[in-house]
Amino acid sequence: MVPWSKKMNGFDKFEVAFENDGISIPRRYSYAEITRMTNSFKEKLGQGGYGSVYKGNLPNGRLVAVKILSNLRGNGEEFINEVNSIRRTSHVNIVNLLGFCFHKSKRALVYEFMANGSLEKFIYEENYSKLGHCHLGWDTLYQISLGIAQGLEYLHRGCNSRILHFDIKPHNILLDENYHPKISDFGLAKICHQDESTISLFGARGTAGFIAPEVFCRNIGGISHKSDVYSFGMTVLEMVGGRKNIGAGADRTSEVFFLHLIHKRLELQEELGLQNIVNEGDREKARKMIIVSLWSIQTNPSNRPTMSEVVDKLRGSVDCLQVPPKPYLSSPSRSSPTSLMSMIV
Repeated sequence: MVPWSKKMNGFDKFEVAFENDGISIPRRYSYAEITRMTNSFKEKLGQGGYGSVYKGNLPNGRLVAVKILSNLRGNGEEFINEVNSIRRTSHVNIVNLLGFCFHKSKRALVYEFMANGSLEKFIYEENYSKLGHCHLGWDTLYQISLGIAQGLEYLHRGCNSRILHFDIKPHNILLDENYHPKISDFGLAKICHQDESTISLFGARGTAGFIAPEVFCRNIGGISHKSDVYSFGMTVLEMVGGRKNIGAGADRTSEVFFLHLIHKRLELQEELGLQNIVNEGDREKARKMIIVSLWSIQTNPSNRPTMSEVVDKLRGSVDCLQVPPKPYLSSPSRSSPTSLMSMIV
């Protein structure tokens, strides 16, 4: 636990967070270097509530993605948290932080460049014509889901300290030129000891539609690594369906109906009715992804698998997978009304 004082400014907290823990710190850049690196912020790659991301080049010619943070909350504590969390990691499915900038009110993170950007660009049908994309194919979707699972397994078990991400969603999964996934955006992550079964949080954290029910309703169960499992399950459901799962401003009849319908079809071993399935291999991968995701979004955290079990289930035979109990959506809605019924043909 970092011993922060309310009287500390952002720089003091930054120094305290990283001193004397034996873990290397990524390179620190000046804001002038960040400006040169991005050619005065010429090419914007994306934008969100956190700020903007720009394409850049290091002096050696290496391409990078530079995230410029804005609207910093808690005196920049999310920025400190992101650097502190990701510098502890080294895994093929975790994005590599190359450096950062901390200068007065300026905050920037320098990441390896991921040529295909965010997963959300490729999984929603609404983006296909707009961005010139098409369905990635079930083998690619399956490999992406397995890669995300392996990255989360590493965060939960492979580090000296367990890292809970708390914001797994398609937007925070980046794809390289070969569509290999890497988990990004550790601003809401929490570092805890490996032997901690549950943790304490002050207020809910995450993105509506992906937040595990125990995070905002504490009588369901303790907050733990199983909260990331829930977010993973919701992410995979969006990959399978090609549309956002949760729509705000409307009731949940369509979402619940979809889950009950797809669950019934699994139990009866009927065709799932999903789009772009062209052979038996596609059918098996889609079925496997759905079964694993439905296990992952069980309301009671104790009924969800660990990420290690998720990896095993995805790698194993679909014939060995048991259909889970019927799930019930419990995560709060988000802001754009959509319907899950478009997932069924």
